[in-house]
Amino acid sequence: MKFLNAIILVLILVVSLLACRQEDTGGKSNQPVKMSSLVQKEAWGKLADGSPVDRYTLTNKHGLVAQITNYGGIVVSLMTPDRNGKLGDVVLGYETLDEYVKDNPYFGCIVGRFGNRIANGQFEMDGKTYKLAKNDGENHLHGGLKGFDKVVWEAIPDTSKGEASLNLTYVSPDMEEGYPGNLEVRVVYTLTHNNELKITYFATPDKKTHVNLTHHSYFNLTGNAQRDILDHVLSITSNGFLPVDASLIPMGTLTSLNGSPFDFRKPKRIGLDINAEHEQLKIGHGYDHCWLLSSIKTGNMKNPAATVYEPISGRFMEVYTTDPGIQFYSGNFLDGKYKGKGGVVYQDRWGFCLETQHFPDTPNRSQNEWPSTVVMPGSHYSSTTIYKFAVK
Repeated sequence: MKFLNAIILVLILVVSLLACRQEDTGGKSNQPVKMSSLVQKEAWGKLADGSPVDRYTLTNKHGLVAQITNYGGIVVSLMTPDRNGKLGDVVLGYETLDEYVKDNPYFGCIVGRFGNRIANGQFEMDGKTYKLAKNDGENHLHGGLKGFDKVVWEAIPDTSKGEASLNLTYVSPDMEEGYPGNLEVRVVYTLTHNNELKITYFATPDKKTHVNLTHHSYFNLTGNAQRDILDHVLSITSNGFLPVDASLIPMGTLTSLNGSPFDFRKPKRIGLDINAEHEQLKIGHGYDHCWLLSSIKTGNMKNPAATVYEPISGRFMEVYTTDPGIQFYSGNFLDGKYKGKGGVVYQDRWGFCLETQHFPDTPNRSQNEWPSTVVMPGSHYSSTTIYKFAVK
């Protein structure tokens, strides 16, 4: 009898240990799940409706690290080395999901269906007026009240090509934020072994519609946002820029860069002319304009559309794109109300954006005037942008 009781006791202990093991591995949803040596996944919280949100950590063989969440496709962190090999985070943002949901000035997100502004929150197509959400005064900005920056994307990691990639997909329903057609969207982030964050966009509608996707990281190459970006040295390979009216809508005429504060054809400090007595700088309290890119006229990405150098850290970033324009925004509306990672308060001009895209308000322009953003049913939208990092 004692022998039988001992056997029963051992069986109970074994079952208990197995149960504890299952609970330990399955119950701690906030622990990273190693997908491979290149990608890790961890639960990162839930939205108010209960939708789970994950965060993915991508690493390349040189030690660069990108953290991306499937909420808004946001690049939460991007760690690159300075000239001494010390890693530092080169994008602004928050530490928690709740902060992004509560108040996010588009830190690090995917922007769509239409990046930048559309005048009066409407456009006409085939004799019909489509009214969009007005979320920037009388204008429509970055896809509306709930653009692609505020949705949960389906995420699938991919390391099949030996590099860390994250495939994000979302189906935007017909008339979401006022846009016609169901739109199947796929965005692929890849952290390459060439120290590039490569972003490839694909979209397919079932009705004629407008598409203009972009990425909205605020960069600060000092690492961990130590100071403002005015001493960063910027170049833009451009033939001209688009002046804007008081509501930041382009007035329609491409303006020469010659002799203006907008001439970045040769590298110069962002802060050199930012406070110059120029009407266009006064409108937006700095740079918030679209430049026509002369670097892509050959249809390839052999030449950078823009470069940025931070002299103290030595970090150097190149931007390549297939898009015809780039919006340079100098962080003019960062006013100290955003407390970011590490407790850093983001002050005026604490980060800059280089948003590769088609031109603002294109849906209200002639197709002969600017490159069209119309995508027909059954056809495909695609574009690619690369942010490449090095030290000098």
